[in-house]
Amino acid sequence: MDLQAVHDLAVEAAREAGAAIRGYYKDSYTVKMKSAENPLTDADLAADRILEERLKDAFPDTGWLSEETKADPTRVEKPYAWIIDPLDGTREFTLGIPEFCVSVAFIQGEDAVVGVLYNPIEDQLFSGIVGVGAWLNGEPCATTDHGALDGARVVCSRSEEKKGWFDPWKGQLDLKPTGSVAYKFGLVAAGMAEATFTNKPRNEWDIAGGVAIVHAAGGKTSNRHGQPYRFNQPNPLKDGVCGTNGAVHDNILGVMKQQAS
Repeated sequence: MDLQAVHDLAVEAAREAGAAIRGYYKDSYTVKMKSAENPLTDADLAADRILEERLKDAFPDTGWLSEETKADPTRVEKPYAWIIDPLDGTREFTLGIPEFCVSVAFIQGEDAVVGVLYNPIEDQLFSGIVGVGAWLNGEPCATTDHGALDGARVVCSRSEEKKGWFDPWKGQLDLKPTGSVAYKFGLVAAGMAEATFTNKPRNEWDIAGGVAIVHAAGGKTSNRHGQPYRFNQPNPLKDGVCGTNGAVHDNILGVMKQQAS
C-alpha cells in the first residue's frame, strides 16, 4: 500500500470537507440531537458525503467506519479501513467556538498508520504517516520532550475541567480547556501541548486520526490502562484516552489512575 498516496488523498478530502463545514459556520443550518449532548448538523452530513465520495472507493478492499454512516460489519474482515469523523466537535461548532475538525484515519490491520485532522476555521491541517513524519500545514512538526508534570500543557475537556476533575493537579498542570477530542491530539502532535487525556470512553472515530498523527510526530497514545489501541474492531468504543509527547506519558497515566479512584 502506498501510504503517501493515501495521505495525499486524505488531505485533499479533508480540505474539501472542511470547506463545506466552513460554509455553514455561523450561518443557517439544521440541528438534530442524537442524544442529550450529541448534536448532528447539516455540516456533519455534508462533510460525511464528501469524505465518502472521495475516499470510500479510492483503494480496493478497504473498510469504512464513520460516525455518521451505518456501520458495515464486514469492514473488520478487511486488511485496510478508513475511520472517519466528518466533524469532531459538533457542539463547539454550534456554539461558534473554532475548536473542531475533520478527522480521517487510515487503518492497516489494527493500527492507525495515516491521520489527517483539519480545522477549517483556523486553517490548521495536521497530518502524519507513522514511521515517516508529521506535518502542520505541510511543515514538519513533532511532539515536545517535556517530561515532568510541572508545567505540562494539557488540553482537556471544558466540562471535565468545570467539574473539578483536574483540581488536585492545578498547581502542576497548565490546563487549556479545548473542544474536539481529535483537535486536542493535533495540538499535542504539533508541540502545542504535552498531553490530552480523559478516563471517559471514546469511539474509534474520535481518536484514530489523532493517534496516527501523534505516533508519527514521536508521541505515545494508550487507553487509560496504558494499553495500545487496536482499531477496526467490532465494538468501536475505547476505554479512555491518553495522548502525550511520550516523555510525560507514564506521569499522565498516574494522574488518570488517581482521578479514577
